Amino acid sequence: MKILARPIVVGVIVVAAALLSGSKDAWAQEAAAKRTLLEHVAPPCPTLARSMGVSGTVKMEALVAPDGSVKTVDVLGGHPVLAQAAANAVRRWRWEKSTRETREVVQIKFSPTE
Repeated sequence: MKILARPIVVGVIVVAAALLSGSKDAWAQEAAAKRTLLEHVAPPCPTLARSMGVSGTVKMEALVAPDGSVKTVDVLGGHPVLAQAAANAVRRWRWEKSTRETREVVQIKFSPTE
């Protein structure tokens, strides 16, 4: 009897894992869907970056709440002198409403002449 019990337990675990991974994929697809940006604030080029002649692009991922407000911002790449100004600006952005939180990837380009 013990020999038969083990395959059943393993079978249940495999089926549960398959069901969970399928729902996770569906959620990931919906969470990755693009939402329309309704309001955005352009960040000023930081004084230090301007004096150093630093320019470039900051890439970020914003976690957007169902009401369209930004919950968190993660900097994915860019010059550290520019990153804080870019993240502060994105935190004030607003997207259209949705039924779920989504992750929006955004980029802000800085030029010291701006």
